[in-house]
Amino acid sequence: MPKLAGLIALAMWGHMAFAQEEVVDNDPTSASGAPVAPAPEADTDKEERWNAYGQFTTILQRKEAFHAAYTNLDGSTNSLLPVKEISHTTSATEFLGLRLWQGAEFYLVPEMISEIPLSDLHGLGGSVNNGELEKAGSNAPTFYRSRSYLRQTWGYGGDSVHEESGPMQLGESVDSRRFVLTFGDLAVIDIFDKNSYTGDVRQQFLNIDFMTYAAYDFAADARGYSWGLVGEYYYDEWAVRYGRFLVPRDPNQLPLTIAPLKYYGDQLEIEHDHAIFEKSGKVRVLVYKNVEKMGRWDDAIDAFMANPAENATTCTSFNYGSNNADAPDLCWARRRNSKVGYGINIEQSITANVGVFFRGMKADGKTEVYAFTSTDSSVAFGVSVKGNGWARERDSLGIGIAQNWLSASHVDYLNMGGIDGFIGDGRINYRPERTFETYYSINLFRNSWLTLDYQHIDDPGYNADRGPVAIFGARVHAEF
Repeated sequence: MPKLAGLIALAMWGHMAFAQEEVVDNDPTSASGAPVAPAPEADTDKEERWNAYGQFTTILQRKEAFHAAYTNLDGSTNSLLPVKEISHTTSATEFLGLRLWQGAEFYLVPEMISEIPLSDLHGLGGSVNNGELEKAGSNAPTFYRSRSYLRQTWGYGGDSVHEESGPMQLGESVDSRRFVLTFGDLAVIDIFDKNSYTGDVRQQFLNIDFMTYAAYDFAADARGYSWGLVGEYYYDEWAVRYGRFLVPRDPNQLPLTIAPLKYYGDQLEIEHDHAIFEKSGKVRVLVYKNVEKMGRWDDAIDAFMANPAENATTCTSFNYGSNNADAPDLCWARRRNSKVGYGINIEQSITANVGVFFRGMKADGKTEVYAFTSTDSSVAFGVSVKGNGWARERDSLGIGIAQNWLSASHVDYLNMGGIDGFIGDGRINYRPERTFETYYSINLFRNSWLTLDYQHIDDPGYNADRGPVAIFGARVHAEF
């Protein structure tokens, strides 16, 4: 971790969080993401007028050297380098919430990140080793506003549901039947595709395979955020949510296209809470559709076959800088296209201390990755265990397995030497990319944890001619 990043982060975020008129329990969740009950003396019916929380996370990972029959063949540029490498991220965030009027909340989230990715963030499809990595990051600390949004809630009766005070959540009681409207700058996965046992890379699994669906090419800039409007309707154990977000002007870049009727990312999710033998669980079904100026694999191949001069080295519009003159390039095929995907997300408690999860998604696989990972279909499942069974109730253990696939046309494009935003070895001996990850999170003090992590990735970049890859990691996380 760069010394400058650490000093700045500690200076800015090294304070306790306070809520109006009372000290807020600033550890609302356990290391495994399960809610922690408020202190007995807390007034759980009180509406917070404001709150402030902070977090600091540093992740250090080491990739071992691995076998590779070829790397960046014929001038292609997106291979994972087969040598030993070190990667790190350091992030610091402040979460500020303010109640404006009845039912209205405003949230502002400034953030800092410093990072060094493996192989310049190339060579891994869906199995990116660290979900904190950003496509616009650098080793020098970068400060920015990650989120600023307004949320309005209208109640329609039913039971009273208490929302615990936490980051981006004012403590309050709401109706179990309610409509929530959110507008502003935030991440799609702040609202969609939540899961109690996986998804928080600062406390749970590190690999992006377990952060959300690897095949969920949700609308986002290069840092993972976008402007959008989301409506959610809750009716007791059911919830339905729909949102539209802006998409990047160019794939995997920061500037957004401000034309929400022409270019957009839509998502619709239905959620149901249930109990099996009195053990709680949730099922979420999600469908997304992106309409963007993006290239189809088949069109890029056809353009190259019709005129070999339209190759990866001759395009003057946005491209990824391949030096392979014998390869097609997506820049010759970009036009208004759509991408559709659908998925299911399941979480289920087995005991008070053990929970399991499953995610599976299939996208149509016709077009390039525009904002997330190079994946056309994905599954991930695993288990999360709290340490109560061995008298370490604030520790947690996680084990997860994931597998990702590409469409046939995506494979054809890569086999001709083409590259996309993240992968392209110059050739491909296609095989699904697979990840095994396990971690153990140790509670050091009340609000700080040390996590030891191991990842084993088979066929990185979907290429059986390369790998497997072993990655060892450590994470330090503190909450304020």
